[in-house]
Amino acid sequence: MTAISAVWTFVATVFLIAFPPSWGLGIAVAVFLLIGYAFDSADGQVSRLRGTSSPAGEWLDHMVDSVKVSSMPLAVAIGFYRFEVVPRGWLLVPIAFSVVSAVLFFCMILTEQLRRAHGSPSFAVDAPGRPSWLRAVLVLPMDYGVLCLSFVLLGAPLVFFAVYTLLFAATTAFLLLAAVKWFRELSAWPSTAQTTKSEGNPS
Repeated sequence: MTAISAVWTFVATVFLIAFPPSWGLGIAVAVFLLIGYAFDSADGQVSRLRGTSSPAGEWLDHMVDSVKVSSMPLAVAIGFYRFEVVPRGWLLVPIAFSVVSAVLFFCMILTEQLRRAHGSPSFAVDAPGRPSWLRAVLVLPMDYGVLCLSFVLLGAPLVFFAVYTLLFAATTAFLLLAAVKWFRELSAWPSTAQTTKSEGNPS
């Protein structure tokens, strides 16, 4: 399922480079990305239900995701450069989006692994109690599904690029705020030396 997800996603990525922006291209890219997203969301659940979940499978899933989040913005930049859709200075937006997406993905994965190692809550239970509708709305621009749907606007390149820039700005703001929060959380944990010492001297 990871391989199927990768094929749909990377075909859409190649389309962004190979063909000029149009309504047909936008719909095709959005559909392909959403299909890839559906398989990517299901692969972990299917492997757990079948009892085939493994570290190698998780590693492969993360590897594909890391390539995806970095390559898609670069495909947007290359495609828009090839077909001269926007002034070249604006191509810095998808290039910067590639950097931000890669850093955010790495930061989330690393923080999750450190939380597991220290027995801290995962992101799934990061906010105890009932989920806030306001928080759900605020993080909506960071939702991958929203990014996929934004490509429907490729038929109006300037409109698409305006929306894409807003998604980039929201993702960047989220990364900065989350990085501060996660760093403070990690700083509050005891050091490895202190943990080892306390484990070696039980009360």
